[in-house]
Amino acid sequence: MPYVENRGSKWRVRWSTGKKDANGRWIYDQKGGFDDEGAAFDFGLDRESDVRNGRYISRSDGAILMKDYCKEWPDTQDVGHLRKRNLRAIIRLYIIPQWGETPVGDIKPTAWRSWKIWLCEQPNIGHRYGQEILNVFSMIMDDAVDDDLRSASPVQRKNRHRGKYKKKPREKKSEMLIEDVHQLALNALCYWGLPGYVFVLTMAFTGMRPAELYALRREYSHPAWPASDPDEEQRKEGLERYASVPAMPAIRVLHQHQWKDGSLSLEPPKYESYRTLVIPQFLAELLELLHASHDSEWTFPAINGGELAKANFSYFYWRKIADGQKERKQKAKGVGKGQGGSPRWLPGWDAVKNWAGKRLYLMRHGHKEWIDEDGHSRIATETRMGHELAGVEGLYANVTTKMERAVMDTLQDRWLRFVATLDGGWVELSPSPLPVDLEEWMKVQAKAAAHREQ
Repeated sequence: MPYVENRGSKWRVRWSTGKKDANGRWIYDQKGGFDDEGAAFDFGLDRESDVRNGRYISRSDGAILMKDYCKEWPDTQDVGHLRKRNLRAIIRLYIIPQWGETPVGDIKPTAWRSWKIWLCEQPNIGHRYGQEILNVFSMIMDDAVDDDLRSASPVQRKNRHRGKYKKKPREKKSEMLIEDVHQLALNALCYWGLPGYVFVLTMAFTGMRPAELYALRREYSHPAWPASDPDEEQRKEGLERYASVPAMPAIRVLHQHQWKDGSLSLEPPKYESYRTLVIPQFLAELLELLHASHDSEWTFPAINGGELAKANFSYFYWRKIADGQKERKQKAKGVGKGQGGSPRWLPGWDAVKNWAGKRLYLMRHGHKEWIDEDGHSRIATETRMGHELAGVEGLYANVTTKMERAVMDTLQDRWLRFVATLDGGWVELSPSPLPVDLEEWMKVQAKAAAHREQ
């Protein structure tokens, strides 16, 4: 039975927690501030009922501070290193500053709702990232319940409707035009050379993720793959499916480049989406020319010949390619840093319509638009994008050779339709001599396009 006692003008109640300390004595909890004896007694009865039914969380159990609980929490999550790094960043930047000095058991639903509103109002926190912060906090609270630090999570569940309806904002996207893609490739040619030209076209015509392109090794790219695959079983399957007559040139997606513990490492692709991507004939020819032009282990070496992922690609490459570049004069010999000029001359180019200020990843979205426009099956499309179809549809579906050949043919047809629109004045522009004659290669493409029209 709970024990009630008078404390000045208020009443306090004590009750057994059902636990004993190290010396075998019963542990009691208490709460004061009641206006009358009956209310205090009833409160004690309710707590003892919670103890008997396994619902009770003592004040000492929930007294651990959020900053202490969050310290080890990321290590309990079975996720990849990149995801774990993101969890730690969210906890350090947003959860600890707000909740660090608050006991885990004292976080109330009203406080959580107030914080949610505050997050949504911050101009430097986008909608998706704000939702990610809230999702991480929700996971922490759910685990606190499992650890008997709380009786329930303070986070409002999605099936409870509260407040005004807000439509989720969507990123504004324009239709991906092949004319724009080719101009991006030409800009990359000016800035980066042949690897840049082929990089842009490879992303547009395969839908690979940027980090997968950074980490594409020559042994997993056409023309070396599948004969160069070190895995005997995969090599045999690849030769049977892609090297038989008529051959289907392809790229094997096996890695992505990510930073781990301060160093660049080869990691599995996102969601472990290992896959083989057939490519159109024109892109196969470009990859052959590119690999013959350098001896790097990477298909797309950086300007200095090293790993592309070390170069902060979005800032130092993509923004210049998409947003335009003023003519840059070469620094004269003997001129020091800060005295004008740059290490190399750049001709300058305009921003590309529909791509200025847009992120590189939208080119992957555009590739799916193209595949959808061409009417390919869902299983062929989603598999190519590195996704899995859920349910029975995904269980029974399978990508056939005929499906892959159809994808390859429609992409080649899209390229030839574009080439047929180019006038005879197409001229390559590069700050340094190219290892191949792209203009001559394009003339061959134009002949193929003209033959197609006949």
